[in-house]
Amino acid sequence: MQVNLNQNKNLKLFKTISEVAARSGRSVYIVGGYVRDLLMQRKAPTDIDFVTEQSGTDLAEEVARTLNPKIKVAHFKTYGTAMFRYKDLDLEFVGARRESYSENSRKPAVETGTLEDDQKRRDFTVNALAISLNHDNFGELIDPFGGIQDLQNKLLRTPLDPVRTYSDDPLRMMRAIRFASTLQFEIEEHSLQAIRQEAERIKIVSMERIMTEFNKIMLSAQPSRGLKLMEETGLLQLIIPELTALKGIEEKEGQTHKDNFWHTLEVVDNISKDTQSLWLRWAALLHDIGKAPTKKFSKEIGWSFHGHEFVGSKMVKTLFQRLKLPLGAEMKYVQKMVRLSSRPIALVTDDASDSALRRLLFDSGEDLDDLFTLCKADITTKNKRKQQQFKKNFDYVEQKIREVEEKDQVRNFQPPVTGEEIMQKFNIGPSREIGILKEKVKEAILDGEIPNEKTAAMEYVLREAEQLGLKAVY
Repeated sequence: MQVNLNQNKNLKLFKTISEVAARSGRSVYIVGGYVRDLLMQRKAPTDIDFVTEQSGTDLAEEVARTLNPKIKVAHFKTYGTAMFRYKDLDLEFVGARRESYSENSRKPAVETGTLEDDQKRRDFTVNALAISLNHDNFGELIDPFGGIQDLQNKLLRTPLDPVRTYSDDPLRMMRAIRFASTLQFEIEEHSLQAIRQEAERIKIVSMERIMTEFNKIMLSAQPSRGLKLMEETGLLQLIIPELTALKGIEEKEGQTHKDNFWHTLEVVDNISKDTQSLWLRWAALLHDIGKAPTKKFSKEIGWSFHGHEFVGSKMVKTLFQRLKLPLGAEMKYVQKMVRLSSRPIALVTDDASDSALRRLLFDSGEDLDDLFTLCKADITTKNKRKQQQFKKNFDYVEQKIREVEEKDQVRNFQPPVTGEEIMQKFNIGPSREIGILKEKVKEAILDGEIPNEKTAAMEYVLREAEQLGLKAVY
């Protein structure tokens, strides 16, 4: 099969690489994801991989010099690869190789090989396709494993025995599920069975590499596709058991609760229609993790999950630490979203106080809109009438909060009186009393005792300071 590269925007680059390879008697092929996406007519990736049956690093140096003598080539001796950036592209060159693995490592022993050897070591047939840039067959598609047919059938299949493929490099199990999720492909049945069989091998892979694949699943159009496959193959239980602990429906005295695992997957899909934010999607994934440890049954009220939001928010830190996810602003954001996830629904009633609305505004700050996006995604009832009612309820609360915000300016609250101003007023240095007075001002504003402005706040400080034995200096 011939691939027409004449209309390709990188044709000039490919011709140059072809000429350089021919001058030095080398072969050269485009391989990997670029070929797959080109044949699928997807948006072309900005990284392109090239294989030669000679030295990849030498070819990279010669191509770089030809394109622009100022280009600096990065060498990775462990893998025998070299890469450089050209315009908006990352170009990587590698010598064809064959690989062999030991049982306790996914780092292979590497030997020089042929193009076919190199294609055999690829994870899936759709990633094992190659396009020749050689003079005698420029543009020819080289497809020894039926990858083009698998592309047409939207099927993920390994070039070699799937058990060996996944055992050799267990990260490929996550990659299979990631591709199934992002490309909307099916995993071939023998390959799926091999993932179930080899799932425990994922333990030899670094958590950072696992999370790179997992986050790509989370950013796909329908993350539940990948999450279901992870659950089905046993990988999810090994990586995030806090989620699989939510599975199941228990019945006591004729009373049941919903399956919080499958509910969670629906919420993640719902929120993915409205946001590309990875960490808001994570908040949706973890919003109910506190339900497993807080689940209780009583004859009076049936099943309850009292305090699950607070417990879940505490679990987020432990989970992020174990999964090697960022422990800074991203983690704190997810914690906040999980902690506040049930707050808006409690404010639906007409008698919800302005104080409660101000506190939600204060606690959510600049993330209030994200919180409502999460709350609306949490509506998973199939009853259309109930869906509409729940959404109306949240719209109602949003409107009430907007009215309070216009009046009181509480979002992103900054105290109208600073600690420095209080110290100056009483001619004292930093002390416990300053913190007490600032907290009292904040609470008074949130409770509606005083307006959110400087004069009223300073008058309040003067009154409260007397009880702490402080006297103003005039």
